[in-house]
Amino acid sequence: MSRILIVGGTGVIGSRLGRLLLADGHQVWATTRSADRLDRVNDSGATGVVADALDRASLDAALAEVRPDAVVHAFTDLSGLDWAANARLRTEGTRHLVDACLAAGVGTMVAQSIGWASIPGDDPADETTPADPDAYAPVASLESDVARMPHGVILRLGILYGSGTFYAPDGVAADDAREGVIRPTARITDWLHADDAAEAFRLALTWPAGRVFIVDNVPSTVDEWAPVFADRVGGRVDVIEPAPAGRVASRRLAGERGWRPSHPDWRDGLGLG
Repeated sequence: MSRILIVGGTGVIGSRLGRLLLADGHQVWATTRSADRLDRVNDSGATGVVADALDRASLDAALAEVRPDAVVHAFTDLSGLDWAANARLRTEGTRHLVDACLAAGVGTMVAQSIGWASIPGDDPADETTPADPDAYAPVASLESDVARMPHGVILRLGILYGSGTFYAPDGVAADDAREGVIRPTARITDWLHADDAAEAFRLALTWPAGRVFIVDNVPSTVDEWAPVFADRVGGRVDVIEPAPAGRVASRRLAGERGWRPSHPDWRDGLGLG
């Protein structure tokens, strides 16, 4: 049994992961930036802690209180669709968290990165492929900071779907589709169900340090997935907005480490909740 602190405990991944870790017998604490959400964390069985990744002092206090064996970096700032705020959180927030962990003597971190930020190329990206520092500078910064940890595991996740995500029937991508607009993140997409993402975090606490792509088994172009998604959420495809080309991710290392998606094919669940 370990003491684990999830920073970003009320998010799509953090809330799912807390339940998995509790079922494994771990002691789990989870942060929220708002005291109003503490009941939401506590109701899940985890212990809520108020902390903000942009406030180094609050992180120091949380780590001193919890004394965790491992920290999970699962925070984003996407609810308001403020991409600048999310970029700041990826850069400054990650740096604060890594610095606080190092100062507190916490050696293990599992962190959330993204799978579509690799430098451009024609071949599939693998775990040695760096994030593009020009197009995705906040992601490159995040991965560089997590690599300063004695034991930092970086999970490069595919585009999330499932309950609570943009691609749920009540998500913003579904709202856009009902207006006839598809806004792809990349022209080639690797998908990932949010439940499978949480399971990867659970397993990754015991994995060697380094990057691992966590994606389902079926990469797709926007022309393939857009009509399927739009039909399921009661939308249509009038306009597909421009997006970077994207690059298919390697699936080898995750499988070697024992992770396999329970939702292997986005066609079975995208847009269905």
